[in-house]
Amino acid sequence: MSENTALSSVLNEMRIQGEMCDVVLKVGQVEFQAHKNILSVYSPFFRSLFSRWSSEDQREYHITTVPQNIMGHIINYIYTKELFLSIDDALDLLDSAQYLLMQNLFCNCCKFLEDSLSPDNCLEIWQHADARSYDKLSKRALDYVLHHFEDVVQSPSRSLLELSAEQLGTILEKDTLNIEQEKTAFEFMISWIQHDRDTRMKNLADLLKKVRLALLPPEYFLENVEPHSLLNSVRECEIFLTQSMLLLYRNNMIHKLWPPRTLKRYRFPYSLLFATSGFRGLTPTNVIEIYDSRMDRWRYISNTEIRSRAYHGTVFLGEFMYLIGGYNRLEYFNTMSKFNPRDGTWSEGAPMHSRRCYVSVVLLDDYIYAMGGFNGILRLSTAERYNPNTNQWSHIASMHEQRSDANATSLQGKIYICGGFNGIECLATVECYSPEYNQWTLIPPMHLPRSGVGVITFDNQVLAVGGFDGNNRLQSVEVYNPHTNSWRILTSMFNPRSNFGIEVMGSCLYVIGGFNGLDTTTNCECYDFNSDTWYTVRDMTFSRSALSCCVISGLSNVAEYTFPRDDSGPQ
Repeated sequence: MSENTALSSVLNEMRIQGEMCDVVLKVGQVEFQAHKNILSVYSPFFRSLFSRWSSEDQREYHITTVPQNIMGHIINYIYTKELFLSIDDALDLLDSAQYLLMQNLFCNCCKFLEDSLSPDNCLEIWQHADARSYDKLSKRALDYVLHHFEDVVQSPSRSLLELSAEQLGTILEKDTLNIEQEKTAFEFMISWIQHDRDTRMKNLADLLKKVRLALLPPEYFLENVEPHSLLNSVRECEIFLTQSMLLLYRNNMIHKLWPPRTLKRYRFPYSLLFATSGFRGLTPTNVIEIYDSRMDRWRYISNTEIRSRAYHGTVFLGEFMYLIGGYNRLEYFNTMSKFNPRDGTWSEGAPMHSRRCYVSVVLLDDYIYAMGGFNGILRLSTAERYNPNTNQWSHIASMHEQRSDANATSLQGKIYICGGFNGIECLATVECYSPEYNQWTLIPPMHLPRSGVGVITFDNQVLAVGGFDGNNRLQSVEVYNPHTNSWRILTSMFNPRSNFGIEVMGSCLYVIGGFNGLDTTTNCECYDFNSDTWYTVRDMTFSRSALSCCVISGLSNVAEYTFPRDDSGPQ
């Protein structure tokens, strides 16, 4: 027990026993004995109350501005530094801490509430903080509402329907409102109006302008919006519907008829795909491009990390995007660079034990795993993992086979590594690693050998995409089901490719760049799991192979990484 903890324990025992207590705080029917000096240390309010606003010998004080149960929390915190709170208690305690000028307690309550945000309580916390100008907490809670709006809509809590028109308007107008389809905003706005139709109809036109109707599919607009009886009962809404319909069919004369912000302004995506480094032709780069799925655009960002690299791995963990291993045609790296997307800074993490080009990198349970690769002399079967809390790499069990140019993913607490090259042949074999037992197990091989393969998890299955079989670049896709312990074939990509970037965002799998057998490519495509269909997406700006991708979600500064929005109308 530390000296401070021992002191707190003694003082609290003295309070409970009433020893040397010189003040009684009467709150309703409850009395709290305490020591003036100790209360004064933690609360400037109490210090002023005892020293300037009352006589020196006054012992009893009636407190009417703090609830009984909350005063109990405050006294307990002052003496023990411990808090045991519910959300409702924390909100009341927050107000009381502000009133009593207890800044540390106020900050602790804010942190508790921020850490406790959920679809069920985020609106209550936002409204409470906003009404009292607790700006930081209000922003964090509103950001949570915006980022998890679809979950909030589905929450059993009916708080969303009790929002004021101004609060709902604040949500609907934000570019950062995270909804898969704009119809979610439209349908909720209608539900909100209908919840109290007589009172809320006067807000309909203003709220409708904040819904981006021109982002709706034309068929949905024609079937569900244009004929809607509520909208057609308000003249101003009818005008706006006509203008939105024109815009849906790209009649740019609409710009003269309505304020530009209400046009086809795309919302920011919640998740961004970062495509890092790789080869442009035969030259390694440090290029980073970011894919904005809402606008189907890539944005290049300047990269102050000097080191160019290819055949590396990339993951996002905590606050950082990690670039691990690789090489630059001169040197094989054991280094790890860390990028903080919130302030754009780079730093170095601890180096791996081994140099690893063609490395397989995966994230599992807040550890980063680096497996196999090529150190400039040997293809490796060794593997290691990184603990970000200690900034240290440690060895784990070696794989059964040497694997460079393989790829890996995590699923249900295990790591799956597929294919690769052992120095002699391309591999079809697959291994599964259990951190619990520190053991690799061979599982059924893929249908085809695949080096430079893309491997990813979706819907509790492992997908192996493309690659090189020793003769040709592949466009085929196969999927492993751990429950049946078997592989099956999926719909093939449009284009053969190896050494490409691969990631999942939402219900879509993205494959980025790579080598098609003739050239390094800018080509990208997307697989929709729901429809079992591949689609083309916007090409990257720079052709690259041996790149690596990761997805970063929920950035507060998302505007810095997306394709610029403006108020000039449709793109």
